[in-house]
Amino acid sequence: MSNPADQDGRPVTSTKELVDVLASGCKPRDAWRIGTEHEKFGFVRPEAATATRAAFSAPPYAPEGIEALLRATEAQGDWSPITDNGAIIGLKGQGAHRGGAISLEPAGQFELSGAPLTSLHETAEEFARHFSDLRGPARALGLGFAPLGFHPLATRAELPWMPKSRYAIMRNYMPKVGSFGLDMMQRTCTVQVNLDFSSESDMARKMKVSLALQPVATALFANSPFYEGRPNGWLSNRARVWTDTDNARSGMPEICFRDDFGFSAYVEWALDVPMYFIVRDGKMIDVAGRSFRAWLAGDRQDGLDGYTPTIGDFEDHLTTVFPDVRLKTFLEMRGADAGSPDMMLAQSALWTGLLYDDAALTAAEALVREHDPESYRTLRGDVPARGLATPFGTGTVRDVAARMIAIAADGLRARNLRDGDGRDETIYLAPLFAIAAGGPTQAEHWLARYEGPWAGDTSRILGEAEV
Repeated sequence: MSNPADQDGRPVTSTKELVDVLASGCKPRDAWRIGTEHEKFGFVRPEAATATRAAFSAPPYAPEGIEALLRATEAQGDWSPITDNGAIIGLKGQGAHRGGAISLEPAGQFELSGAPLTSLHETAEEFARHFSDLRGPARALGLGFAPLGFHPLATRAELPWMPKSRYAIMRNYMPKVGSFGLDMMQRTCTVQVNLDFSSESDMARKMKVSLALQPVATALFANSPFYEGRPNGWLSNRARVWTDTDNARSGMPEICFRDDFGFSAYVEWALDVPMYFIVRDGKMIDVAGRSFRAWLAGDRQDGLDGYTPTIGDFEDHLTTVFPDVRLKTFLEMRGADAGSPDMMLAQSALWTGLLYDDAALTAAEALVREHDPESYRTLRGDVPARGLATPFGTGTVRDVAARMIAIAADGLRARNLRDGDGRDETIYLAPLFAIAAGGPTQAEHWLARYEGPWAGDTSRILGEAEV
């Protein structure tokens, strides 16, 4: 969501202006960038536990928790605070961190929204710098951070709530529209890569390919096999949660697969997604469940009467729709669990290779066309439990994943962007090649640890996954 001071206050006079918001994201190829966002769960390190602060418990906002960590990170320099009703709820990058931001998910999951970068080599450097910068102030507070798809130990009642106005509105609304909305808010972490497009047709091609293949990515990056300390029967419980969070605003919208899909079609879909809030005078007004389309048409809805919809209102509204691939002025890939740094970097590499080279994109389109859109929508509901072993077509999802990774590797080779040692970006796909060849996913690795050396002690995962 934009900061209130940055909002575009122009009144909306036609839906064409909303289409223009999306179309403004079109960029020439040489301006395409890679932006990676990743989340992780905080926990109290065992050596810092006290009578009132249990080992592996989630840190509160305050005291000695997330607020202090944000302040300590700010003190390192090149960060300025983002506040909500006087509470610090994030950091905006300056100087060396310009273009990036640190934000909080509802239970204090710590998120880096990376800067738009030219190459995956730069993304790798950004990852290393972020984890290094985080480690010092976190350890000083007795905290660690672990990127996993679903919290392996905590109940919802054991997790805090961050003082963000947006989350208070969502917390009230979510239970009305799905079974797992509060779980999504408090107990999940994801990684996403943000990628550019050159034109409406380029966007549509990339949307259709990436949306269809999100379930394959879900299986590849599955990393949430535990629920409140025990195996949950799912390899990606995060993905399972998204099957019943708020289906009016999530999933794989049918309109994205149509031949005539474009900016206008997405706007029309988004206008029918119920609203959460609007911002006026720096304050959020709860209008959850109201219709943006009806508001635009002049309908005097409760909470919206007397307010005129603005471009900024629509831009904020776009941040409250949650399809597996979200369109803003770029495309967000949203189907993967958070995982190890190498795996989160591999996710960025996978989609960059598939979508940023013409030949690779054409090959990916051919792969996707082997099945109809409804098959992929069905697959979305199947892969959280069985992962890469899920039957699909005449084989399994692992077969599709192997082909997908091979296409991505070709795309990265064609980009031919090399690091200081002369290596191209295919090096970041290495963990995916191992999985496609039959190796365990992260979830399967943790389940083997649970059955073996952990002897059923799931708390061990936080220490072993710590970044």
